[in-house]
Amino acid sequence: MTLLTVNAGSSSIRLALYAHADGELRERARHHAAADPDSATDVLAAFLAATGNPTVTAIVHRVVHGGDRGPGAHPLDADLERTIAAHAQLAPLHNPPALAWMRACRAMLGDTPQSAVFDTSLYRDLPAVARTYALPRDLASEWGLRRYGFHGIAHESMWHRWQALSDQAGGRVISLQLGSGCSITALRDGRAVDTSMGFSPLEGLVMATRSGDVDPGLLLHLLRHEGMTPERLDALLNRESGLLGVSGISSDMRELIADGSEAAQFALDLYAYRTRKYIGAFLAALGGVDAILFGGGVGEHQPRMRAAILDGLQWAGTELDTAANQAATGGEARISSASSAVEVRVIAVDEAERLAHAGLSAHAMDEGKPNAHQ
Repeated sequence: MTLLTVNAGSSSIRLALYAHADGELRERARHHAAADPDSATDVLAAFLAATGNPTVTAIVHRVVHGGDRGPGAHPLDADLERTIAAHAQLAPLHNPPALAWMRACRAMLGDTPQSAVFDTSLYRDLPAVARTYALPRDLASEWGLRRYGFHGIAHESMWHRWQALSDQAGGRVISLQLGSGCSITALRDGRAVDTSMGFSPLEGLVMATRSGDVDPGLLLHLLRHEGMTPERLDALLNRESGLLGVSGISSDMRELIADGSEAAQFALDLYAYRTRKYIGAFLAALGGVDAILFGGGVGEHQPRMRAAILDGLQWAGTELDTAANQAATGGEARISSASSAVEVRVIAVDEAERLAHAGLSAHAMDEGKPNAHQ
């Protein structure tokens, strides 16, 4: 059995091939690059050609917004595609590219079964106090106005990897997925207790081009007094804010660190402060923490930002090993000192592996059994 995983992000595409044989799931190949969804068919064709044009048994997509769909891989059909399309306005940087890649896979691989795993599924059963907005009950029920949460596959990946590295089962974890999009999740024994993203992937932390938390009254002011249309406000919040908007220089953390200007430094300070504030809130939600995990492009590769985020959290039991943190610029590492009460780790987020496992479960087939797609 050969599984193709497709992760269409807001700024890139990640493809991976896995083979399942003798009870083991083995990675065969990966591809990660910036990609325009309009070129999806060409990118997919080149990736498959480079890997010997294998016979793909199943295709598993990461989809950011699936509404209240539960965990696992959901078979892709017309109804599910309509659900994904219906939530595109709430995840405009993610759901449309995912749909484009589904069409590209269908064009290239015909009737090969496709399924979707949703970033929102980890948060489907958030505690009511964590998922509920203080809005009229009937309105919220009619329109599904709740905190859905996102990046669930990444946070689940960090949790599972920490369990493999840790000598304890379960525990209280705060995981940070810091990349183009940023989120933080509080987990107790693998179950989400709270998270920073809400009804859409805009809520929460400062991101590359997304604003994160903004007073709704400010948005009403822009609509009333600046004459902004909803479309203009959408572009402002999703594509022109965050690090890019605050610095006026770049959305790329690396460029801001290298720039050294006052504007660049302030954007970095705001990014770190907002993240640290959420860690404090989630310490309260969990009643303490056993581990803090950093993942994503920034979380895995930027020691300076990890140190800035944790600065001042010594009261909570975190003690950074400065040398270990500085050396961790990719891959995995423990960056807390031996005497730290809280374990702090850099975790290599592997969404593709989680997708492959979900796809394997959904399309459960032993290689020894006959199958029409083999």
